[in-house]
Amino acid sequence: MTIKGVVPPVVTALDAAGNFDRPSFDRNIERMLAAGVHGLFVLGSSGEVVFSSDARRDEIVDAAVETTAKRVPVIVGVIDMQTERVIEHARRAVAHGADGVVATAPFYALGGEAQVRRHFELLAQAVDVPVYAYDIPVCVHTKLSVDLQMQLAKDGTIQGVKDSSGDDVSFRRLLLANREAGEPLALLTGHEMVVDGAYLGGAHGAVPGLANVDPAGYVRQWEAYQAGDWATVAAEQDRLTELMDIVFVTSGLAGFSAGVGAFKTALQLLGVFETNRMPEPATTMEGANVEAVAGVLRRAGLLED
Repeated sequence: MTIKGVVPPVVTALDAAGNFDRPSFDRNIERMLAAGVHGLFVLGSSGEVVFSSDARRDEIVDAAVETTAKRVPVIVGVIDMQTERVIEHARRAVAHGADGVVATAPFYALGGEAQVRRHFELLAQAVDVPVYAYDIPVCVHTKLSVDLQMQLAKDGTIQGVKDSSGDDVSFRRLLLANREAGEPLALLTGHEMVVDGAYLGGAHGAVPGLANVDPAGYVRQWEAYQAGDWATVAAEQDRLTELMDIVFVTSGLAGFSAGVGAFKTALQLLGVFETNRMPEPATTMEGANVEAVAGVLRRAGLLED
């Protein structure tokens, strides 16, 4: 399986009581598939993986696999603190139909790069689907080095990387090292606002949370990249960067509540989600913050007055 192109990290819909909202979740998937996305990443950071019980994770994977119905690959986040739990999640995800699994470095009991390498090796030995590394040091407090990622690629442990490190220098070095090695890895950026730069460096795709809100824009950008139309790539990035203001215009919120909260609020305003309910203890947007998000959507032409 090759992952490339636009692979949105699917936002998890909740109803007013905090239960999984399957109809809203399905509408969002169908909307993204209709826009032409090339894969789906469920149970990532935007997908509330760390907020979800094992039973909730199973619900989400089942829904994604059933609704997608093999139209595009579905890769599943198996994120947890240490290796045994990650392997448990991975085996469950594969049993429920995952086409690949996505794991971070272990977190909590930190032990250095040798242990991180062993973590990924054990995971790859435990499942028979591709393993993708998720580089997100802001959450797991370990940055995956270029050397480590290339070692894991060359021995076949990982097949790709979702880079959410915020370190564009490191990602560019990884793109070059991967190219020199014959491109064993599919390299995708997780940063909504610098996708054009990643493509200029030769990235194989993007995993932008904002693609839940405007999947068609990211697909147009990808298609322009494939055609070598760099003016359109840049123009779409400028427009999407302005749309990303939905995560900056609110007040009194931070982190997950501001970021994923803005995505959920936008999806509710667009009629895709029934509610913008956040998992506890995150704060659900209301009042002036909802109107602030609506204002950005109106300026972007996605929401009528």
